[in-house]
Amino acid sequence: MPSLSFPRTPISEITYTSLPESFYQFTNPTPVADPKVIFWNEGLADEFQFSDWNKQEETTAKFFSGSSLPDGIRPFAQAYAGHQFGHFTMLGDGRTIVMGEFQNRKGEWFDFQWKGSGRTKYSRNGDGRATISAMVREYIMSEAMAGLQIPTTRSLAVVKTGEPVLREEVQEGAVLTRVASSHIRVGTFEYAYQALSLDELEALFRYTVNRHAPELMSAENPALSFLEFVMKRQVTLVTHWMRVGFIHGVMNTDNMSLAGETIDYGPCAFMNGYFGKRVFSSIDANARYAFANQMGIAQWNLACLTNSLLPLIDPNEEKAIELAKAKLNELEMWFQESYIRMLGEKIGFPNLTEKDLPLLRNLYQWMQDREADFTNTFLVLEGVYTPKETIYQDSRWKDWVKDWQEEKKKQGIREEDAISLMQKSNPSFIPRNHMVEIALANVRQGQMSVAETLIKRSQNPYIRELGYDYGEEVPQGGDGNYQTFCGT
Repeated sequence: MPSLSFPRTPISEITYTSLPESFYQFTNPTPVADPKVIFWNEGLADEFQFSDWNKQEETTAKFFSGSSLPDGIRPFAQAYAGHQFGHFTMLGDGRTIVMGEFQNRKGEWFDFQWKGSGRTKYSRNGDGRATISAMVREYIMSEAMAGLQIPTTRSLAVVKTGEPVLREEVQEGAVLTRVASSHIRVGTFEYAYQALSLDELEALFRYTVNRHAPELMSAENPALSFLEFVMKRQVTLVTHWMRVGFIHGVMNTDNMSLAGETIDYGPCAFMNGYFGKRVFSSIDANARYAFANQMGIAQWNLACLTNSLLPLIDPNEEKAIELAKAKLNELEMWFQESYIRMLGEKIGFPNLTEKDLPLLRNLYQWMQDREADFTNTFLVLEGVYTPKETIYQDSRWKDWVKDWQEEKKKQGIREEDAISLMQKSNPSFIPRNHMVEIALANVRQGQMSVAETLIKRSQNPYIRELGYDYGEEVPQGGDGNYQTFCGT
């Protein structure tokens, strides 16, 4: 691989490769023809002390495309498995390669990973590459999630490669640099449990706990405590998705991070008009991962993780199953409590209880019946947006608002307190599907400004602009037949 003189590289290390070699393979990215940086996240770069790196420099393009590496970098691809649409299969990093772990200014360690950087041992029949549309889409969506204050992987850079990639059509290729607390997945543990020895499973467990929650190693039952740790992070994460109308689209177990971060943005999208069974992914023909199914699927995935941890929970299988079942029952309760709390905050109720749920059910049923915009309906309720849409004039909406006002008075909730809570819970801006598609169409034509503007707007999604016509951002016909694609 060509050698260049690089700027100062921040402190880095590789700890994952302390695991047995069955978990990874050292492999270098495949150099590309003509790398050019088209997106560079200056805030994130500064956070990780890449300040000496310049978007315009050849060395930046070479490194973040994987075409040339500084000394000390020894990349690797990870092995894992996963249930894909309910079916178990052996997988691995087919088009991603971890460059190493880097420390931010707070002293925290994160994986840096190239995505679209070429074939690996785990590529099977794939080419290991990614299109410019897919990588810029992930950059837009992951940074939007960060703006929404939802746990997520981040995007540091997108480098176009100067090489063609064939998917639904021929596009220029690109490499994304993804930043994550780790890339350990539910599927990593499934792989260890199904294909490796108990010693190797224990090694993965010790490594993961020491990386994400070292205090749990001294717990009475470290495996059970760690399972609860992961469960509660997923409860928080998926509740956030439900709060903002986000549909992940491909919630396979290999796409569930044990760090509790949103990861793998392939076919994701935000909902316009509310519909519980909304699906955007072209490959989700049976709506397995529809909007309203996401909490149930998360529980299913976590049951798969639980199964993989059984030998570590207790050597006695019957006792391990008994303890695991109790934890899974708690998980269902945690999801319910978290979801109810979130629903209450969206309508300004700090202490919503199950007896208040009919009020919420009536609202969501009205939104679905009238295909009301999910984001803007809560802005109407808050009073920041005066709608032109006639649906907000119908008697069902007016009756619901009246019931809402009466219930607030009954519970002694002050109007200013309700509004404050709603402003923290309900975004005024999301990267809507048509906005993302327009930005990507411009990127394919070599114009980055539309995407840059969209990314910038996504950084402050809770700002209220009085007098702004939020309805202007809703596309005619709502989501129509809009579809998203994995891009693999």
